[in-house]
Amino acid sequence: MKREKSEALFEKAKKYFPGGVNSPVRAFRSVGGTPLFIQKGKGSHIWDADGNEFIDFCGSWGPLILGHANDKVIHAIKTTVENGSSFGAPTALENDLAELILSNNKFIEKIRFVSSGTEAVMSAIRLARGFTKRNKILKFEGCYHGHLDALLVKAGSGLVTFGNTSSAGIPESFVNETIVVSLNNEAAVKQAFTEFKDQIACVIIEPIPANNGLLLQRKEYLQFLREICSENKTLLIFDEVINGFRIGFEGAAGYYNIQPDIITYGKIIGGGLPVGMYGASAEIMSHISPEGNVYQAGTLSGNPVAMAAGIAQLTECLKPDFYQDLERKTQFLIDSIFKSLTSPITNFKIYSVGSIFWIAFTDKEVVRTAEEIDADSMKHFKILHKELLERGIYLGPSGYEVGFVCEAHSEEDLIKTAKAFAEALEIAMK
Repeated sequence: MKREKSEALFEKAKKYFPGGVNSPVRAFRSVGGTPLFIQKGKGSHIWDADGNEFIDFCGSWGPLILGHANDKVIHAIKTTVENGSSFGAPTALENDLAELILSNNKFIEKIRFVSSGTEAVMSAIRLARGFTKRNKILKFEGCYHGHLDALLVKAGSGLVTFGNTSSAGIPESFVNETIVVSLNNEAAVKQAFTEFKDQIACVIIEPIPANNGLLLQRKEYLQFLREICSENKTLLIFDEVINGFRIGFEGAAGYYNIQPDIITYGKIIGGGLPVGMYGASAEIMSHISPEGNVYQAGTLSGNPVAMAAGIAQLTECLKPDFYQDLERKTQFLIDSIFKSLTSPITNFKIYSVGSIFWIAFTDKEVVRTAEEIDADSMKHFKILHKELLERGIYLGPSGYEVGFVCEAHSEEDLIKTAKAFAEALEIAMK
């Protein structure tokens, strides 16, 4: 595989950006080598600066559920931007996208558009604190909620701990408002509510944790969180930035039929453009400025181009059997990979939900917590990733990240991918 142009671009980028990138995982640190500089994408395929072509299962980390440069999305973007790219004032497109979402999602009544998933979570946390008049938040080890200070924390050594910061530059006072417990542990959550009675503003969880492996949670556990939050007048936040509109139009709330108090969304609702959103009941959302006293603002919130792209994409997602077809494709890919193996591999699994999948080098039937992931297994993923690139298959450059199947993936794509996987796995497991 040619890499000369990507290598030259990376050397140049290192003069301008820390580590040569504008988001850390892009640097290929965990898989080695030089990051590929992508030049274009169409459908299920991408091409890098050297002209190498790949079948893409990263999909810009999830937003491109229709594939790259979808004709309807591109048309909506072009038509809208011809009238201006931003106004810092209301447009009818905000109403149109909001109506499209709210009329097909019974779990929220009002929403606020922002510019990223991180911003959506930040705003949701502030709203929860303002609504409950409490300060502490409870999060789970293995769930990622963006790079805001209060949530860039990891668990300590006890059952219930204040987090330890996972980034420099975060004051200890911020960390001391965040309680961190392990996933899938009712006892730890109960203990936290006992120790910090009437102090916890919200419990925040990825109901389908998909940023540190695919840590599928039991419905009973999520229902337990709903009940204990209600008992303690604590708000339950579902962070659905990744899985929202990915496993169904109503996301994990609809998939499990559990009503959270606040939901955060991003990625898919922008059709590939920067966007985020949080929503809740009309009562909770009435606390947001200018109606209430919880301040949140954004110059590019509700950007018309992003709204138009989101309308085009979500309209496609509402087609009959759209999500069922994506799930069938995903299962076909997984089945085809295992059928393509010349001999069984005992410590290799592919977990999936809807059109999200995760490759894990383990013999566990299910992985529900971050602690169950064997860090040493990532050495196999490093080799697998390199061998797949050589065979024209692109995955996100980290074994902790998930993959995504999109509408544009053809049966031919999936069969070719399965064959490449079988070949690459034989090398990775030597």
